[in-house]
Parts: sequence; structure tokens; C-alpha cells
Amino acid sequence: MLSIPIPSAGPSAPKLLVQVRQAVRLRHYSPRTEESYVGWIRRYIRFHGMRHPRELGASEVTRFLTALAERGRLSASSQAQALSALLFLYRDVLRCELDPVGEIARAKQPVRLPVVLDREEVRLLLGRLVGLPRLAALLMYGSGLRLLEALQLRVKDLDFATGEIIVRRAKGGKDRVTMLPGAAIPVLKAHLEEVRRMHQHDLGAGGGAAPLPGAYERKSPGAAKQWGWQFVFPARRRYQDAARSGWRRHHLHESVVQRAVKEAVARAGLTKRITCHSLRHSFATHLLQDGYDIRTVQELLGHRDVATTMIYTHVLNRGGLGVRSPADRL
Repeated sequence: MLSIPIPSAGPSAPKLLVQVRQAVRLRHYSPRTEESYVGWIRRYIRFHGMRHPRELGASEVTRFLTALAERGRLSASSQAQALSALLFLYRDVLRCELDPVGEIARAKQPVRLPVVLDREEVRLLLGRLVGLPRLAALLMYGSGLRLLEALQLRVKDLDFATGEIIVRRAKGGKDRVTMLPGAAIPVLKAHLEEVRRMHQHDLGAGGGAAPLPGAYERKSPGAAKQWGWQFVFPARRRYQDAARSGWRRHHLHESVVQRAVKEAVARAGLTKRITCHSLRHSFATHLLQDGYDIRTVQELLGHRDVATTMIYTHVLNRGGLGVRSPADRL
């Protein structure tokens, strides 16, 4: 970690990047946002020869962002993320008024259509998956979940009676409700029985706690060991929580599913550039093919703007957006 004290804050003030982390957590941003912001701020400081950001201004921010686009060949989304991190640094950490950022050499954002599998390709892919990766993939395709949304599910988020899944604190910090596919219910119930046995074993060994969001554990100390708060996809290994002096079990790491999907794609002989997120894209596209309203699909996906959902209308299997080729009339 960079050791850059703030000149005006006194000798006991936390280091700059510690202050960044504190400010991020105070605003309840995600851990990934925290790591991203800290990473960009660290790069910004190193780019300017380890000078303190208080000595820098809008022109230095512009130089850094332009260099990212021209020399670093960074994508437009990453460049925008870097700008957000620096604006956060000056506005919320240093409490400095930053002059308007000048003209930046913008990284070009290519317009790409999402990779979508047809139904037979989904069957082939699922057929090459086994165990937890297969169940996670089935939920991503059957419920439109992102990979981390699936892995972060708690037992209490599944409602078998109504056939619903509650997705907590999804992208943008919003909760949403989506369907629980009937095809997944028998496998999911059998899987949860195994998870329950593992949880009972952990409790008997003095563990059995799952990490809880925010400060909820202080408000409800016993909740971490309750069955409803356990992850649907628990990690295979426990970890020692030094702060709370106990063994805990986090959710399965996303790389386990990503690696399994990559290997399954190769075994199935599929040539598309398929990732876990392709299953979410396929969920949306197949719903639209089945005639469901785009607003319904928007709600199930959790998109803030229907324009985001509209991208799937361009990949529907309707031959040129529903236009029949004149060659087919010969």
C-alpha cells in the first residue's frame, strides 16, 4: 500500500489509501468498487511520480486519463471507471474542489452485441457441467442471474412455494425478484440437504457462521449461524475469522464456476466466445423469443433503463430483425 500522509491532516491521520477505503465503506459501496477505486488512485499517484494528490489538479487528471487511452489502450468503460475513482478521491476524501476536467482523449467504446446461445447450445453446455457449477449455470440461465448474484444467494432468498428468488443488493444496490425455474427445484432441494448436513457439522465443530452484510451481525449476533443466512453455494473450505475468533464459510469462489464453464464449452465443441454472463444474455433473449413483454424482462434482469434491455431485440433469431430475406422467396 502506498504510504502517503496528508500534509494538512497531522501526524496521526490515516494514510491516504486507508482514508479512501474508509470513505468507500462509509457509503456502502461494494468490495469490488473499493478495490477498483484504490487501484486507480494508486496508479494515478505513481503516474505522477508519487506526488500527493493535493499537489495535483484537473490538468494532471486529464493527462492521466489521456495516457490511459493513448498508451494503455484502455477500454472506454475502464477509463470512465478511473475518472469516477479520481472524482471520488477529490470530492469525498480530500474535500477539494477540482476544476472541470479538460478535453480527454476518449477510449473508443465499440458497440458489441451480447453473445447468446440458442436453446440446443444451452442443453449442450449444461450437459457437460456437473455438480455445483451445473446448478449455478442452471440458475443463471433459468433466472437471469449474474454469476456473483447466484453465488451470493442465501437459503432464505429461495421461495419454493411461490417459485421466486429474491436477489439482494444486486448491481446498483437494488433488490429484485426473479423466477425460480421448476427444472432446478429437485436438484436444488437435494443440494440444500447436503449443505444443511455440512452446516450441522460446522456447528458441531464450533463454526457454522456465514459472513453477514454491513453491521447486521452487531445488531443480531446469532444470525450468522442461522440456517437461513447460509450461502446456497458454500465454499469447500472454511476460513479463520481473526476479528471474531471463529471459523466461517464464505460462498464458492466465482473462478470455480468460470473455469468449469470454460472447460464445458470446449468439451461441447462450441465455437462462440461463451462466458457465464452469456447464460444471462440467453435468458433474456429466449424470453423475448417466447413473446414476453420487454418491460417484464427488464424487471427480471434488474435493468434501470429499458434501453439496456433493448439490446436483446437485436439478437433475436428472426433473420435480420424479423425481415425475411428476398432470397428465401425465390
